[in-house]
Amino acid sequence: MEIKNRIKEYRARHDLTQKDLAEKVGVTRQTIVSLEKGTYVPSLLLAMNIAEVFNESIEAIFQKEGEAK
Repeated sequence: MEIKNRIKEYRARHDLTQKDLAEKVGVTRQTIVSLEKGTYVPSLLLAMNIAEVFNESIEAIFQKEGEAK
């Protein structure tokens, strides 16, 4: 199963760099890069923290491959 995400899109909407988001959720910039590339699946806690930064539900940002947005 693959998880797709809209982190890059939400970062742009909120005018955040990868470094900014990484600092807000307590990870490295490289983790954000890996998430955006789809090579890293976040823990539930990380997904919750990212959703909280953007004031969105986890489902708005992360989807299983093949699910509609």
